[in-house]
Amino acid sequence: MALDPYVVSIIVDPVDHQSLRYVEADDVLYNPRRKVAFTVRGAIPVLIPDEARAVTDAEHATWEHAGVATGPSAT
Repeated sequence: MALDPYVVSIIVDPVDHQSLRYVEADDVLYNPRRKVAFTVRGAIPVLIPDEARAVTDAEHATWEHAGVATGPSAT
């Protein structure tokens, strides 16, 4: 189940407080700065830092250039 665009627009990484990218095909919220992914389970983002997983170089390359939705930039 895809995340609501409004939810994606307000979610930030719990560690660096910057925007995340939603990769719907893989059902993850991705932080390209930290190269970590947060799982989305049943339309509920799991934003627990200890549950984030490292992103492979291949995933980073794919997701970095994909047209994925992003949340707000922190000021």
